[in-house]
Amino acid sequence: RFIAKPCAINLGIQDSGPHRAQPNAILEKVFTSVTKSPDGKRLEGLSKQLDWDVRKIQRWFRHRRNQDKPTTLTKFCESMWRFTFYLSIFFYGIRFLWTAPWFWDTRQCWYNYPFQPLTSRLYYYYILELAFYWSLMFSQFTDIKRKDFLIMFVHHLATIGLITFSYMNNMVRVGTLVLCLHDASDFLLEAAKLANYAKYQRLCDAFFMLFGVVFIVTRLGIYPFWILNTTLFESWELIGPYPSWWLFNGLLVTLQILHVIWSYLIIRTAYKAFVRGKVSKDDRSDVESSSEEEDVTSNSTKGVCSTSSNGSNRINGHVTSGQWTEE
Repeated sequence: RFIAKPCAINLGIQDSGPHRAQPNAILEKVFTSVTKSPDGKRLEGLSKQLDWDVRKIQRWFRHRRNQDKPTTLTKFCESMWRFTFYLSIFFYGIRFLWTAPWFWDTRQCWYNYPFQPLTSRLYYYYILELAFYWSLMFSQFTDIKRKDFLIMFVHHLATIGLITFSYMNNMVRVGTLVLCLHDASDFLLEAAKLANYAKYQRLCDAFFMLFGVVFIVTRLGIYPFWILNTTLFESWELIGPYPSWWLFNGLLVTLQILHVIWSYLIIRTAYKAFVRGKVSKDDRSDVESSSEEEDVTSNSTKGVCSTSSNGSNRINGHVTSGQWTEE
């Protein structure tokens, strides 16, 4: 409210939402009581009832769905808050772990386990991370619903479960490594979103590419060969398996499966950008283009024109709508 919003306004981001649908009692009743995405048969019935063209009714429903979604200013403020938290907690974690012996030798995570002291800095690190992920868990149900809603829900559950479980079992040393590793790339994605909302597209592309590299290196490289190696094999060797050991590693492996899924989405997005010479829409997003259906018709009559292959207008090789970091 006092920092992000003034920054957004200075960058020229307006507090204006998408095009609002014109008032219509019949369509509004169908939208709120029956369906938000009517099928062809229902569209034809509404067309006869209102004496409207089917395409006009489709546009109305699309505008009606979009008008309830957050404005660019709202999304900018949310991303700036997350960017601030991820960046701050990452540097806090790095500063704390830099002097920790288990940061350089993961076998130190299991020496003298479970009789390992819980320092105040380690305690606050855990509490801050746990509180943040609980907030994400609750806000996910009020934010715009994305295609990866279920994946994110499982991720938040696994993360909260890991933080809580590792704290209760005093596995806090390896827990801090997992937390810091996951924070290493998150602030870069939020930076890409901020650049996108401010229409600095080349900066957005650079941040996203950097995010993709860091994400893949940390989640597909360091995480399995550093974190999973110590929790699965070094812990087995030093303290042996026990009932909660299986649950702890089960949650960590679940996270690794999610890492593979997200890495695939990131690589596919980057591949499209390189091959087509443009940025495509984020595969997670359910935001609808305000002209997606009209473009189908216009492209069929205009032939080759100054639109991209998915119907989005481009400037200097960058799409002006439906960016890959669009929320």
